[in-house]
Amino acid sequence: MSLPSSSSSFSTSLSTASHPLAAYGWDDDWADAFAPYAAQGLVPGRVLRVDRGRCDLITPEGTVLADTAFVVPRDPMRIICTGDWAAVDAEGDPRFVRALLPRRTAFVRSTSSKRSEGQVLATNIDHIAICVSLAVELDLGRVERFLALALSSSGGDALLGAAAGAGERTAEPLVVLTKADLVPDAVTLSHLVQDIERIAPGVQVLPVSSASGEGIDVFSAIVSGGTSVLLGTSGAGKSTLANTLLGQDVMTVRAARDVDGKGRHTTTTRNLLVLPTGGVLIDTPGLRGVGLWDAEVGVGQVFSEIEDLAEECRFHDCAHEAEPGCAVRAAIEDGVLPERRFDSYRKLLRENQRIVAKTDARVRAEIRKDWKRKGAEGRAAIDAKRGRLR
Repeated sequence: MSLPSSSSSFSTSLSTASHPLAAYGWDDDWADAFAPYAAQGLVPGRVLRVDRGRCDLITPEGTVLADTAFVVPRDPMRIICTGDWAAVDAEGDPRFVRALLPRRTAFVRSTSSKRSEGQVLATNIDHIAICVSLAVELDLGRVERFLALALSSSGGDALLGAAAGAGERTAEPLVVLTKADLVPDAVTLSHLVQDIERIAPGVQVLPVSSASGEGIDVFSAIVSGGTSVLLGTSGAGKSTLANTLLGQDVMTVRAARDVDGKGRHTTTTRNLLVLPTGGVLIDTPGLRGVGLWDAEVGVGQVFSEIEDLAEECRFHDCAHEAEPGCAVRAAIEDGVLPERRFDSYRKLLRENQRIVAKTDARVRAEIRKDWKRKGAEGRAAIDAKRGRLR
């Protein structure tokens, strides 16, 4: 793309479709959000890559390397990230990022830190492509975990303020079953798609193959509008898929192990790339762990059938264990609700509650109160049993 050699033309084309950053997602809402910084003589840039206190940004005059020292926050949720829009110096050596524009959406997971911190993996995204390799057995629990986080990816205002005119935005998830050419039998492939559809209500499931081209046109059409991020474990075929969409080998690819289908971390940073058919793609390193972060809404959506059943339980605080009139247990006993699905639901709810409790005193108090109640009920049940035996 031909970019102007100076920032002078920027101010006259803030909100037009011909703006030099239009291919990177610049629109009227971003122009409005940036207006105060334009008045200060700063220029807009979208973060392409972050590395050790510096970042590559695409600006109206091309790609620049900028220092992030002026936007180093105490809150790890506000650290500059691939996909962010920033206000950067118009000139200078080095240049500095002076501010970040409010995020519309963000994909956040919890870190492995005992301090229970969130880690932002990508921002201002419209589509979240959860890549699952068909070279190995499907891990339904992992897919449910990714979906819970993806469906909780709205709320950019909670992270860095709401973008002007953005309203309530969400990133739309889809499950991309990669390496579909390794499942040549159409019936088997259809069953695998159905397995994912059953645990992903309302989410599109798309089998693709970079080798045969299956599903690539459909996926390309989906990601041609807005910004998309590829997420998944190492070896899921994300970089190969990115190269296929780009039409050239931009991302390094290594073969996955035949034993377990796992790959080595060939992608070590998150990279923002413009697709030739339109749209922006963020490729990410393979994720070893995906801890939940404030994902209660997402968990409820992924397991909506369980929450609907819970509404029919006799007691509003039913724990779905041994209570009379439990609609959830009845569905499990009747074979309508798989036990694995219910176990996954409870596991994710407990995990999310622990994460929230570490930062929310009210939730911690509620958990302690619940533990005391259950302890008292347990002791009462034991005393009653002993009384009957005497």
